[in-house]
Amino acid sequence: MAEKEVLVEIQNLKQYFKLGRKSVVKAVDDVSFKIYKGETFGLVGESGSGKSTTGRTMIRLYDPTGGKVFMEGDRIDGKVPKKVVANVNRNMQMIFQDPMACLNPRMKVEDIIAEGLDIHKLVKNKTERREKIIEMLNIVGLNEQHADRYPHEFSGGQRQRIGIARAMAVEPKFIIADEPISALDVSIQAQVVNLMNELKQKRGLTYLFIAHDLSMVKYISDRIAVMYKGKLMELTTSKQLFEKPLHPYTRSLLSAIPLPDPITERTRRRHAYKPEVEHDYTKNLPKWVEVDPGHFIYGNDEEIEKWNALY
Repeated sequence: MAEKEVLVEIQNLKQYFKLGRKSVVKAVDDVSFKIYKGETFGLVGESGSGKSTTGRTMIRLYDPTGGKVFMEGDRIDGKVPKKVVANVNRNMQMIFQDPMACLNPRMKVEDIIAEGLDIHKLVKNKTERREKIIEMLNIVGLNEQHADRYPHEFSGGQRQRIGIARAMAVEPKFIIADEPISALDVSIQAQVVNLMNELKQKRGLTYLFIAHDLSMVKYISDRIAVMYKGKLMELTTSKQLFEKPLHPYTRSLLSAIPLPDPITERTRRRHAYKPEVEHDYTKNLPKWVEVDPGHFIYGNDEEIEKWNALY
């Protein structure tokens, strides 16, 4: 089997925020993973676990407190050559959670979509620019008439499609989707996810899909990483995570997925995971361990032995 090509990698990434003089929030605390070309890498966890901060640090919206970020072998965090920055700006795009907040209300849709084209000088003239805008609108299920409207004239689902069209316009290799469906109606969520899957197949895209809805992440992701309080708790394939969830936090997240059975629902819910209460980490420190090929969990020797005994 051929070795998979690593497109994006983070090593020991840390992102700390100061709150006053003494208090520090460790939003991302020593996180490492690789994203392979052509895959969808799911990143899940509860609100405040550090998922979005990880994505924003990867795309250079934040300077990391520590650690390294690589894209196609080039280090892209901190001060890097202009050539590398231009490559990141072109080939790494982001779809944001709130489609209204990330679209300029004073700009027409055609100018929003063409912003990247203009900055990177990817079109030669106005005719070519207009053709590209119409092509992008058609790809995401909108039409030419929508180009001359403003963001407030659209529904939430349509605005998210505009956000996807803007990200796609510069033909990137890697897209960070930061909870792209959480602000949408359930009926629209499936449409947006199906659109993203379709674009992935047709254009060979790679995604980092950030979400807290595990059922949707299972549907779209090849591998899933589970995050809790700035650290990764478990990382494995989507299939393995649902068939053999080892970490208690992963199991508690899975138990929160609703089932259409009131009797099962009442008995299956698990309490939230609180390692600081359950374990004394001063004696036996937790570490990142590969328990099966490609299946990593975070815990100490005693915990891992206990979790493995469940299967």
